[in-house]
Amino acid sequence: MAAYVIVEVDISDPEKYNAYKELTPATVLAFGGRFVLRGQPVTVLEGEWNHERLVMLKFPTKEKAEAWFNSEGYQHAKSVREGAAKANFLLIES
Repeated sequence: MAAYVIVEVDISDPEKYNAYKELTPATVLAFGGRFVLRGQPVTVLEGEWNHERLVMLKFPTKEKAEAWFNSEGYQHAKSVREGAAKANFLLIES
């Protein structure tokens, strides 16, 4: 069963966040994942949205998504992101 990681992001240091964005794709690919969307701005059609950026990743399974998130490669990328952005990560099986 496919799994999606949805990330809400608020960026405080764009230059540092760009370094994180450069590191992340290889870590996602290593676990069979791909970016479904990686963008801004978000257009609100109904309700409220208070984040700058929305990212969605698709993985073959929940286990692959969790392995990616906990991997050494992604943890390094995540450490680069520290202080550059606040993010909420959600994992959803489809």
